[in-house]
Amino acid sequence: MATAAPATEGTGYAVVFYDGECPLCQASMKIVKRLDWLGVLRFQNCCETDNLPHAPEPLDPQLLIEEMHLVTPQRDSVYRGFAAFRWMAWRLPLLTAFAPLLYLPGVPALGQRVYLWVARNRFRLVPCQNGVCTVPPA
Repeated sequence: MATAAPATEGTGYAVVFYDGECPLCQASMKIVKRLDWLGVLRFQNCCETDNLPHAPEPLDPQLLIEEMHLVTPQRDSVYRGFAAFRWMAWRLPLLTAFAPLLYLPGVPALGQRVYLWVARNRFRLVPCQNGVCTVPPA
């Protein structure tokens, strides 16, 4: 999956950082990209840290690889993991109807726990050897 050029302030789109070396992450971002009918997202491999967008807090490369991050279009907020998914759900037309459910009591805590479990175990959930995944050709 090709990554977008790094974003600058006030671009009108959010930047989603994902592990571009992980097949599970790549597949997930392909799905999200297909759902982004309004073009509100750009995707950047978290290993490509040369041109990070402005953010209200430093974007730590180690944390970027551990958990999906989203920097908002106004560059005033950073969301991680399940919170990033919730932010996207409001802006992806097919998910908007379900977005309010992501705020029900207990759902954010459970959602983050599930997200972190998948993120931490992603190399066991896809065919990888010694923690290194081979990226299938495009």
